[in-house]
Amino acid sequence: MKNGLVTIQNNECRAGTKIIADGFNRRHEQVTRLVKKYHTHFEQINTLSVFYSKGKTKRFKEYFLDEDQFSFLATLFKNDASVVDFKLKLILDYKKVKGQLRNALGQKTDPEWNQARLTAKTIRLLETGAIQEFILYAKQQGGTVKGCDMYYANITKMMNSLLFICEGKFKNLRDILTPEQLMTIGSAEQVIGRSLREDMKANVFYKDIYKNVRKKVELFAELHGKSEVISKQLSIE
Repeated sequence: MKNGLVTIQNNECRAGTKIIADGFNRRHEQVTRLVKKYHTHFEQINTLSVFYSKGKTKRFKEYFLDEDQFSFLATLFKNDASVVDFKLKLILDYKKVKGQLRNALGQKTDPEWNQARLTAKTIRLLETGAIQEFILYAKQQGGTVKGCDMYYANITKMMNSLLFICEGKFKNLRDILTPEQLMTIGSAEQVIGRSLREDMKANVFYKDIYKNVRKKVELFAELHGKSEVISKQLSIE
């Protein structure tokens, strides 16, 4: 997945129009113009996925196509040797990433995975309770409602970014983690819940509590190391 052509978005394998344009030896604007022109055709195949990606000087609009949408787009371009080679390379990458995703989601039939998932859910509920207590605590100390309500998402994103190398976008990240990764995330959540409650009991200022939590998760991640999601730990054979 890393350094590949295809990525995962909401459990679907997709390739961006910028990579496709480069492979077709076309300007990105030429490719997106065709997507816009045949928008209804692409939508009949599958919903178009749109993101704003970072360019050298500014963000730009990019479409992410599934394999069938790419195949339709490919019919709109003339072939030469380099385009044919790129089409084959991208189709093989779709096949590879689909295999990785299928294997990851297939873990749900493994009793070991289900036990790890159940344990992780129990720990998650305890951590969620600690975060909710912290949100109320922060509001009582003068934090804005909007800002405090973001702590739930911010703490989760912070933890995931420190523990995992994950380039795809998944409907539920935990559904594709290995049993070992589920155990790691459970341990990290125990660190978070304990840190929040200890600091609240000591009447630490809420902004400092969040900083303390981040430092402890950073230390935890440093000891355990980051692990890649899907790309290395799962075989596609």
